[in-house]
Amino acid sequence: MVRVAVMGASGYAGAELVRILAQHPGVSISVLTSRQFSGKPVDSLYPSFTGHVDACFEDSSAENVKDRSDVVFLALPHKKSMAVAPDLIRAGIRVIDLSADFRFRSAETYERAYQPHSAKDLLKEAVYGLSELYRDRIGSARLVGNPGCYPTSVLLPLVPLLRHQLVDPGTLVADAKSGVSGAGRSLSQTTHFPDVNESFKPYKVTEHRHNPEMDEVLSNETGDRVHITFVPHLVPMTRGMQTTLYARLSDQAGMEEIAACLQETYSGCPFIRLRADGTIPDVLHVRGTNYCDIGWRVDAESRMAVLVSAIDNLVKGAAGQAVQNMNLMLGMDETSGLTTVPFPL
Repeated sequence: MVRVAVMGASGYAGAELVRILAQHPGVSISVLTSRQFSGKPVDSLYPSFTGHVDACFEDSSAENVKDRSDVVFLALPHKKSMAVAPDLIRAGIRVIDLSADFRFRSAETYERAYQPHSAKDLLKEAVYGLSELYRDRIGSARLVGNPGCYPTSVLLPLVPLLRHQLVDPGTLVADAKSGVSGAGRSLSQTTHFPDVNESFKPYKVTEHRHNPEMDEVLSNETGDRVHITFVPHLVPMTRGMQTTLYARLSDQAGMEEIAACLQETYSGCPFIRLRADGTIPDVLHVRGTNYCDIGWRVDAESRMAVLVSAIDNLVKGAAGQAVQNMNLMLGMDETSGLTTVPFPL
């Protein structure tokens, strides 16, 4: 059995990792850390784990996990991950980081969006963990930067079309909606129940930190500078993310070409479900799962492709994709621990 630790296990993404790893047939959970709840039973914070996770949160330090783990998930705030990852890598431990610290190739781009980077040398080898698109590199990686939830929902439908030159990269627009859990477990004015309930609002318009992440990946894919206009919205639900993408089609592209491109790219990918019948994805149908559902239409008059994706922001957008990346890194079945059947309602 592979020994797995989760640093930052008391947050929403960390708890989701615990839920998935607790039923993974190839791993054993060795350490669960939490700075705030060290010493407390995990099921005292998350009673749903009663009878499934018999462990206490422990001290949140690299020294506490190095000798007890083969793989470490860093479900830590930005900047905290870069402080502990180098020691873990030097100890021969494989690391999957759910923060933004190792998602960027460019330290300058990261620092403009976040803060100074203290482990720039690791950016050269860190692999961007968009599982379906970069699986070959992930399989041999020591360090994976798990993508953000919004970028996952945007890049999975869009990158194949850019690779096949079916859309104009200068016309990209993303209109995305997320449940409140995407903001994390920390309290804030904008995520209190009275401020969210019966509300629907855009936020961080033109200045969301996932925008530079998406721009870098799209630019790397095309070999030229690409910027996507990105507007996120907060909706009054706990989990789920739905993104609608707009892009002008190239001269020869249409519904059939989009379908062929996506089917070729994602053939054999167990967590991508293409709505080739023209139906539009719904976040309800992916809740609690690692699926990304993708649908598409074409506005014939404007020659605009309209693509819609639905994911669970805590699973495919965070913990599920992280476990999928671990499976690829360790040569395990990609679906191990992730075969949850979606709720029908």
